[in-house]
Amino acid sequence: MVYRAGIIGTGGIAGLGILGMHDEADIGRKKFKASHAGGYEETEGIELVAIADVDESKLERFGDAWEIPEERRYVGHETMLESEKLDVVSVCTPSYLHREHVVSTARSASNPAVIWCEKPIAASVGEAEEMSNVCADTDTELVVNHSFRFTEKVRQLRRAVADGIIGEPKSISADFRRELMRNSTHLLDLLVYLLDAKATRVSGYINEENDAVDALGGTQEVTDSGGGGHVLLNDGTFATIDCTVARDISSMCLQFIGTDGKLYLNNDDGEWRYWTLEDGVHIEEPVPGVSGAWSWDVDYQQAFPNAASHIVDLLNGVAENRSPGVEATRSLEIIVSFYLSHYTGSHVDLPLETPLKDVRITSW
Repeated sequence: MVYRAGIIGTGGIAGLGILGMHDEADIGRKKFKASHAGGYEETEGIELVAIADVDESKLERFGDAWEIPEERRYVGHETMLESEKLDVVSVCTPSYLHREHVVSTARSASNPAVIWCEKPIAASVGEAEEMSNVCADTDTELVVNHSFRFTEKVRQLRRAVADGIIGEPKSISADFRRELMRNSTHLLDLLVYLLDAKATRVSGYINEENDAVDALGGTQEVTDSGGGGHVLLNDGTFATIDCTVARDISSMCLQFIGTDGKLYLNNDDGEWRYWTLEDGVHIEEPVPGVSGAWSWDVDYQQAFPNAASHIVDLLNGVAENRSPGVEATRSLEIIVSFYLSHYTGSHVDLPLETPLKDVRITSW
């Protein structure tokens, strides 16, 4: 059996190509592995059969590049969902449209068993919770594309942290390029995933600077910007988050300090380092149980085929959702709380309550 996949939103992450990541001459002409379409193409047992977008020029370029028959290129997602029986639908639109597209897809006649939604999950915590609730009601698996969860090295590292290589976590510092929604969602999801933790209190800072609109050729202003702050996790760990650095000088770095050791991860430079604590002295050793450092060139590229393969496993009923919507909401709630804290001048306690759940942060 070959499962049938469709995509809503035929932009960069869907498979068209991304300015700043790919040569402009290749965008809309080449196939990119690090994309939803690329993930499907690399995976046995699933095939991309239909696409939808409100931008007819993007639809045409994407359809030509990925060899989608003209009769299966739909102007508007509603028409695709009415016309096609799909097993999985990718939602690759800007995050402020995710709620509309996920909810309508889950309730549609197409009735997919899985929705593969781009990160961040939504523009507000309330929208994210509604998406998860609707998917639960319609027996639809909502898989959020936090790419690190679909790389074997990160899964190895999570097991090592759970086995106690740093002991009890005490302090974390984490840095990534601005902006908060577009980039910090990766950083924060990786943090809470590795520690299996939730935030309980947040204080934040917003610098109102955004690189993504220009870098992505955006046609609409969004509220997403650089920023960061302090986060207290439910295990008592204190984290400092900085996503203020411009994209051309940034690195994605995390440092974990625990009672039995410390861990340094630099995912831009491909450097993972570990020190065990012995008699009050930190001694460097290879990261236990992990086969080398993570890299964008290898691990990020492979994350999309890995995610598509995981989706096939979900459809076959032999896996549990590795990146569900309820967990993706953890990082979103921290980001929204950075904004709330900055503009109110106060700490924010989590989980958020209504009406704070309805505060929307728009992003590409």
